Amino acid sequence: MKKKLLLNTYSSLLNQLIVVICGFILPRIILQAFGSEVNGLVNSITTFINFISFMELGVGAVVQSSLYKPLAERDNNKISMIIKSADIFFKRLSKIFLVYLFIVIIVYPIIITTGFDFFYVSSLIVILAIALFAQYYFGLVNQLLVIADQRAYVYYVINIFTILANLFISVTLIKIFHANIHIVKLTSSLVYLLRPIMLYAYVNKRYVVDKKIKIVGEPISQKWNGIAQHISSVVMTNTDSIILTFFSTLSSVSIYSVYYMIVNSIYNLIYSLTNGFQSALGNLIAKNKLKEAINLFNRFDWIINMITVILFTCTGILIVPFVALYTQGIKDTNYIQPLFSILITLSQSMFCIRTTYYCAIKAAGHYKETQLSAIIETILNIGISVLLVSSLGLAGVAIGTLVGIIYRTMYCVIYLSRFILKRPLRKFFKQSIVDILIVLCSLLVINIFKINVNSYFNWILYAIEVFIICSSISLIFNAIFYKKNLINLFKAKRNKLNDFC
Repeated sequence: MKKKLLLNTYSSLLNQLIVVICGFILPRIILQAFGSEVNGLVNSITTFINFISFMELGVGAVVQSSLYKPLAERDNNKISMIIKSADIFFKRLSKIFLVYLFIVIIVYPIIITTGFDFFYVSSLIVILAIALFAQYYFGLVNQLLVIADQRAYVYYVINIFTILANLFISVTLIKIFHANIHIVKLTSSLVYLLRPIMLYAYVNKRYVVDKKIKIVGEPISQKWNGIAQHISSVVMTNTDSIILTFFSTLSSVSIYSVYYMIVNSIYNLIYSLTNGFQSALGNLIAKNKLKEAINLFNRFDWIINMITVILFTCTGILIVPFVALYTQGIKDTNYIQPLFSILITLSQSMFCIRTTYYCAIKAAGHYKETQLSAIIETILNIGISVLLVSSLGLAGVAIGTLVGIIYRTMYCVIYLSRFILKRPLRKFFKQSIVDILIVLCSLLVINIFKINVNSYFNWILYAIEVFIICSSISLIFNAIFYKKNLINLFKAKRNKLNDFC
């Protein structure tokens, strides 16, 4: 299990690094070639068609949790029933999505103010929806199966291949053939169709799933109890862009997308480290090995927390200078938004800090028990964002998101302590105080050595300086307050890092 955990963690991290690198290159090229309004339009449409993930109603996460026990017990009949039940659900969802897509194609170009005609917008919606539809119709069940079986590395290898292929082809189309946005995105959708096809081939070869098995009862326990958590997750991911689309401009959506791309890339890098963790923790909980589960959680939470503080402190300092360079030459809107950058960085850092807690809740399958908190988080986010967007713009939606995340983070911490791992709350508060001290000291020291950033080369030098300072201060404070963890981490040889985890 430990080897799978490391393999999944490393492949997930590599996958996310590729996603981050490609995610910075391609949007910049699109901004240069097509402008802020087209970039905002693409991001706005993507948000609306991602509504299919809203209609999934959290069943995907529940399916994955339901698979832990039968996979651990090698119960092929139970696995087959869960897969068949999930497959039926997602195919029904795909048909509903087609109806929703038709409505979006007709209504979106009419109600959203753009400088483009009806056919331009509606055809772009169809193109952007192709790959998403294929994912739910062909690939999602297979993806959930391999991840639950601690073979997520298979999915990540396939994903890396398609992302790199898409980058190469898209850049070639834009730079050499000067293709329009429709051709570029259509080609991307066709490339991403390879993912569900390749995953389908692997699952058919690796697993014995009886697709004709008769379903007895409800094989997916708590099938509908992940709804609230899922709605909350979708809202956190998509609400800001939707609110800005209705109450602001597509240029504001473009600004939001640039900053969100950066902080979300850092979040995904950190979250990629937890993908193997959730499966491993779920496996231990399914086998009632609670002591091992607690040890795994404590060590992993400390590592994730330390990485989060270092990376997001660096992000908060470096994000505005980077955006200034990234959008250099683009004069159709103002991308320099210091207050918004601070708020969105805080939001994503809090999101990261709660990740291990929420992973533990999902691994234990406590969906029904925690759904009220997800509903409250959603109400806080939407309500505050709508109230403040008119007066504060981008900062208003960021405040709504931050308040919702802070509430849910505290709920997850308290719930885990009381009902799952019985972890003392003082551990969280001690870690929080240490985190705040690290951030404040880092800001004070970095302010002394601040340099002028007017090129990518200077930014890289500054980023290295900032990272070294933040990492050093973090090591000092962790050596004082978490000496045992730090010693164990350094003692672990590279090929035996799993001994620490």
